[in-house]
Amino acid sequence: MATKTAEGAEAGTEAHKDDETVAAGTTEEETGARAPVAEETDGGEARTPSEKDDELEGVVADRVPSGVGQGAGAVVSAALGLVSLSGGWIGTVAGAREQLVGQLRTSTGASVATQLKEVYGDAWHTTALWAGLFALAALVTAVVVLVRPAFGAPGRPQAPWIRSVAWAGVSLGVIGLLLAVLKYSDALLGLPSAG
Repeated sequence: MATKTAEGAEAGTEAHKDDETVAAGTTEEETGARAPVAEETDGGEARTPSEKDDELEGVVADRVPSGVGQGAGAVVSAALGLVSLSGGWIGTVAGAREQLVGQLRTSTGASVATQLKEVYGDAWHTTALWAGLFALAALVTAVVVLVRPAFGAPGRPQAPWIRSVAWAGVSLGVIGLLLAVLKYSDALLGLPSAG
Protein backbone atom coordinates (compact mmCIF):
# COMPACT_ATOMS: atom_id res chain seq x y z
CA MET A 1 0.00 0.00 0.00
CA ALA A 2 2.81 2.26 0.68
CA THR A 3 3.93 1.98 -2.90
CA LYS A 4 0.52 2.79 -4.22
CA THR A 5 0.40 5.94 -2.15
CA ALA A 6 3.87 6.97 -3.29
CA GLU A 7 2.97 6.19 -6.90
CA GLY A 8 -0.25 8.19 -6.56
CA ALA A 9 1.66 11.10 -5.06
CA GLU A 10 4.17 11.00 -7.90
CA ALA A 11 1.39 10.83 -10.48
CA GLY A 12 -0.38 13.72 -8.81
CA THR A 13 2.82 15.74 -8.78
CA GLU A 14 3.44 15.02 -12.46
CA ALA A 15 -0.14 15.97 -13.30
CA HIS A 16 0.28 19.15 -11.32
CA LYS A 17 3.52 19.90 -13.22
CA ASP A 18 1.77 19.23 -16.54
CA ASP A 19 -0.99 21.66 -15.59
CA GLU A 20 1.58 24.31 -14.72
CA THR A 21 3.41 23.71 -18.01
CA VAL A 22 0.16 24.03 -19.98
CA ALA A 23 -0.79 27.14 -18.03
CA ALA A 24 2.68 28.60 -18.57
CA GLY A 25 2.50 27.79 -22.29
CA THR A 26 -0.89 29.47 -22.55
CA THR A 27 0.39 32.53 -20.75
CA GLU A 28 3.39 32.73 -23.06
CA GLU A 29 1.15 32.40 -26.13
CA GLU A 30 -1.17 35.13 -24.86
CA THR A 31 1.77 37.33 -23.95
CA GLY A 32 3.43 36.64 -27.29
CA ALA A 33 0.25 37.66 -29.09
CA ARG A 34 0.00 40.87 -27.12
CA ALA A 35 3.64 41.86 -26.95
CA PRO A 36 4.83 43.83 -29.97
CA VAL A 37 7.22 41.94 -32.15
CA ALA A 38 10.28 43.97 -32.94
CA GLU A 39 11.50 44.10 -36.52
CA GLU A 40 14.94 45.11 -37.57
CA THR A 41 15.44 48.17 -39.74
CA ASP A 42 18.15 48.68 -42.30
CA GLY A 43 20.35 50.23 -39.63
CA GLY A 44 20.00 47.18 -37.37
CA GLU A 45 17.67 48.92 -34.89
CA ALA A 46 14.52 47.17 -33.75
CA ARG A 47 11.13 48.82 -34.24
CA THR A 48 7.82 47.79 -32.73
CA PRO A 49 4.53 47.95 -34.68
CA SER A 50 3.45 50.98 -32.64
CA GLU A 51 6.60 52.83 -33.72
CA LYS A 52 5.82 51.94 -37.34
CA ASP A 53 2.27 53.27 -36.89
CA ASP A 54 3.63 56.50 -35.43
CA GLU A 55 6.00 56.83 -38.39
CA LEU A 56 3.17 56.26 -40.87
CA GLU A 57 1.00 58.84 -39.09
CA GLY A 58 3.89 61.31 -39.34
CA VAL A 59 4.19 60.68 -43.08
CA VAL A 60 0.44 61.08 -43.57
CA ALA A 61 0.45 64.25 -41.46
CA ASP A 62 3.24 65.63 -43.63
CA ARG A 63 1.22 65.04 -46.78
CA VAL A 64 -2.11 66.46 -45.56
CA PRO A 65 -2.08 70.28 -45.48
CA SER A 66 -3.15 71.74 -42.17
CA GLY A 67 -4.57 74.97 -43.57
CA VAL A 68 -2.39 77.18 -41.39
CA GLY A 69 -0.95 79.02 -44.40
CA GLN A 70 -4.38 79.60 -45.87
CA GLY A 71 -5.69 80.89 -42.54
CA ALA A 72 -2.73 83.24 -42.19
CA GLY A 73 -3.24 84.47 -45.76
CA ALA A 74 -6.91 85.17 -45.06
CA VAL A 75 -6.09 87.16 -41.91
CA VAL A 76 -3.35 89.10 -43.74
CA SER A 77 -5.77 89.97 -46.56
CA ALA A 78 -8.32 91.31 -44.07
CA ALA A 79 -5.62 93.32 -42.27
CA LEU A 80 -4.36 94.78 -45.56
CA GLY A 81 -7.94 95.72 -46.43
CA LEU A 82 -8.30 97.60 -43.14
CA VAL A 83 -4.98 99.37 -43.71
CA SER A 84 -6.15 100.44 -47.17
CA LEU A 85 -9.21 102.09 -45.63
CA SER A 86 -7.22 104.02 -43.04
CA GLY A 87 -4.29 104.89 -45.30
CA GLY A 88 -1.77 103.28 -42.98
CA TRP A 89 1.44 104.65 -41.55
CA ILE A 90 3.32 104.37 -44.86
CA GLY A 91 0.63 106.37 -46.68
CA THR A 92 0.69 109.07 -44.00
CA VAL A 93 4.48 109.37 -44.09
CA ALA A 94 4.53 109.39 -47.91
CA GLY A 95 1.83 112.08 -47.95
CA ALA A 96 3.74 114.24 -45.45
CA ARG A 97 6.93 113.82 -47.47
CA GLU A 98 5.14 114.85 -50.66
CA GLN A 99 3.73 117.88 -48.87
CA LEU A 100 7.24 118.91 -47.77
CA VAL A 101 8.58 118.43 -51.30
CA GLY A 102 5.69 120.54 -52.62
CA GLN A 103 6.53 123.33 -50.19
CA LEU A 104 10.17 123.28 -51.24
CA ARG A 105 9.33 123.34 -54.97
CA THR A 106 6.76 126.09 -54.81
CA SER A 107 8.10 129.58 -54.92
CA THR A 108 6.63 132.24 -52.70
CA GLY A 109 5.34 134.14 -55.71
CA ALA A 110 3.33 131.18 -57.12
CA SER A 111 -0.40 131.45 -57.48
CA VAL A 112 -2.72 130.02 -54.84
CA ALA A 113 -3.95 127.28 -57.22
CA THR A 114 -0.37 126.15 -57.86
CA GLN A 115 0.44 126.17 -54.16
CA LEU A 116 -2.68 124.13 -53.36
CA LYS A 117 -1.85 121.59 -56.04
CA GLU A 118 1.84 121.23 -55.17
CA VAL A 119 1.52 121.28 -51.40
CA TYR A 120 -1.80 119.55 -50.70
CA GLY A 121 -2.99 117.93 -53.94
CA ASP A 122 0.11 115.85 -54.56
CA ALA A 123 0.18 114.75 -50.90
CA TRP A 124 -3.48 113.71 -51.16
CA HIS A 125 -2.80 111.75 -54.34
CA THR A 126 0.21 110.02 -52.77
CA THR A 127 -1.88 108.94 -49.79
CA ALA A 128 -4.57 107.65 -52.15
CA LEU A 129 -1.96 105.78 -54.18
CA TRP A 130 -0.59 103.96 -51.14
CA ALA A 131 -4.12 103.13 -49.97
CA GLY A 132 -4.83 101.70 -53.42
CA LEU A 133 -1.68 99.57 -53.29
CA PHE A 134 -2.69 98.13 -49.92
CA ALA A 135 -6.21 97.47 -51.23
CA LEU A 136 -4.83 95.72 -54.30
CA ALA A 137 -2.53 93.59 -52.13
CA ALA A 138 -5.50 92.66 -49.90
CA LEU A 139 -7.59 91.74 -52.92
CA VAL A 140 -4.89 89.59 -54.53
CA THR A 141 -4.08 87.80 -51.26
CA ALA A 142 -7.73 87.04 -50.54
CA VAL A 143 -8.34 85.72 -54.07
CA VAL A 144 -5.28 83.46 -53.81
CA VAL A 145 -6.59 82.06 -50.50
CA LEU A 146 -10.04 81.45 -51.98
CA VAL A 147 -8.69 79.78 -55.13
CA ARG A 148 -6.04 77.68 -53.35
CA PRO A 149 -8.26 74.64 -52.55
CA ALA A 150 -8.82 74.07 -56.28
CA PHE A 151 -5.09 73.32 -56.61
CA GLY A 152 -4.65 71.52 -53.28
CA ALA A 153 -5.48 68.05 -52.00
CA PRO A 154 -8.73 66.79 -53.53
CA GLY A 155 -11.50 66.03 -51.08
CA ARG A 156 -10.09 68.28 -48.38
CA PRO A 157 -12.48 71.20 -47.88
CA GLN A 158 -11.30 74.58 -46.72
CA ALA A 159 -12.26 75.56 -43.18
CA PRO A 160 -15.33 77.83 -43.10
CA TRP A 161 -13.61 80.51 -41.03
CA ILE A 162 -10.81 80.77 -43.59
CA ARG A 163 -13.32 81.34 -46.39
CA SER A 164 -15.19 83.92 -44.28
CA VAL A 165 -12.08 85.91 -43.41
CA ALA A 166 -10.86 85.71 -47.03
CA TRP A 167 -14.21 87.04 -48.27
CA ALA A 168 -13.90 89.86 -45.72
CA GLY A 169 -10.47 90.60 -47.23
CA VAL A 170 -12.01 90.69 -50.71
CA SER A 171 -14.75 93.06 -49.54
CA LEU A 172 -12.35 95.38 -47.74
CA GLY A 173 -9.96 95.29 -50.70
CA VAL A 174 -12.70 96.24 -53.17
CA ILE A 175 -13.98 99.06 -50.95
CA GLY A 176 -10.43 100.32 -50.33
CA LEU A 177 -9.58 100.19 -54.03
CA LEU A 178 -12.77 102.05 -54.94
CA LEU A 179 -12.10 104.76 -52.35
CA ALA A 180 -8.48 105.08 -53.49
CA VAL A 181 -9.52 105.56 -57.10
CA LEU A 182 -12.13 108.14 -56.08
CA LYS A 183 -9.58 110.06 -53.95
CA TYR A 184 -6.88 109.93 -56.60
CA SER A 185 -9.22 111.16 -59.34
CA ASP A 186 -10.48 113.98 -57.05
CA ALA A 187 -14.05 112.68 -57.32
CA LEU A 188 -14.09 112.25 -53.54
CA LEU A 189 -12.89 115.17 -51.40
CA GLY A 190 -11.11 116.95 -54.22
CA LEU A 191 -9.11 120.14 -53.74
CA PRO A 192 -11.14 123.29 -53.29
CA SER A 193 -11.02 125.77 -56.15
CA ALA A 194 -8.70 128.72 -55.62
CA GLY A 195 -10.93 131.23 -57.36
